[in-house]
Amino acid sequence: MPDFGIFRGFNDKLFGDKLYAGQLPTQLGLIGSEDFTGFDVDAQAFFARVTAAGGTLSATEQLAIDTLVRQMKLDGIWSKMKAIYPMVGASAAACAQNLKSSSFTGTFNGGWTFATTGVTPNGTNGFFDTFLIPSVEFSGANAAFGVYSRTVGIINAADFGRFTASNAIITYLTVTSANNIATWNGGSGYIQGGTGTKNGLGFYNFQRLNSTTINVFENASKVINSTDTFVGWPNLSLPFGAYLFNTSFSQSAIRENAFAFIGDALSDTEAPAFYTAVQAFQTTLSRQV
Repeated sequence: MPDFGIFRGFNDKLFGDKLYAGQLPTQLGLIGSEDFTGFDVDAQAFFARVTAAGGTLSATEQLAIDTLVRQMKLDGIWSKMKAIYPMVGASAAACAQNLKSSSFTGTFNGGWTFATTGVTPNGTNGFFDTFLIPSVEFSGANAAFGVYSRTVGIINAADFGRFTASNAIITYLTVTSANNIATWNGGSGYIQGGTGTKNGLGFYNFQRLNSTTINVFENASKVINSTDTFVGWPNLSLPFGAYLFNTSFSQSAIRENAFAFIGDALSDTEAPAFYTAVQAFQTTLSRQV
């Protein structure tokens, strides 16, 4: 009989996926979810897009991305994402890339500062165009978007914002006497207040679950659970780091952000798990708050 043990040197890749500790076979996804570099194939595709755009990533950044992708898949969150901007590479070329797919590669407009710790608009004309049109990409009254902020909140600092006629997405992390979070997620008006620290530091996850329910998570905690009637989504692309009224620049958040995402709404189990994964990612990069 031949000794099939000779194939073990190929790290079990000849026959498709490999299970990791804690994984079930159903969590592997497509055959070949890990390539010959040892990275998840979606992480490796992101690295290739960064390189093709003229950006570079450090070994630590690559490891952090790979671990994040694997954890999001284990938690069932990856499939709900439309755009993930991990803000690594300290350049416009690298930070503009969507980790989830080759769609929605963004463009930095106006003045921005790029650092290993994140990206910061100048507050006068800086915004990031994701080219994702909410009215096209969101399925009914269901959507989520959020940021990982490394700056204490600024009054009326818009992190995502597009207003068209009566349909709007506007999210604010504000520091006022009431320490408000304000959000207008395709509904009839602002939802403000909530519990939590709301100081602008950490991972803020804004969600519309359906035609009536709005949730906001600050890190792992649900700080707003409110009722609001869904009106509709904007029919222009959703910018990050600013608020645009129709096509005119209105307001930019002078806040360093180290992560941004757009996707489908997450459950009360998935949202805290997402924070845990993102916080581990930031910790690997020594930029956690």
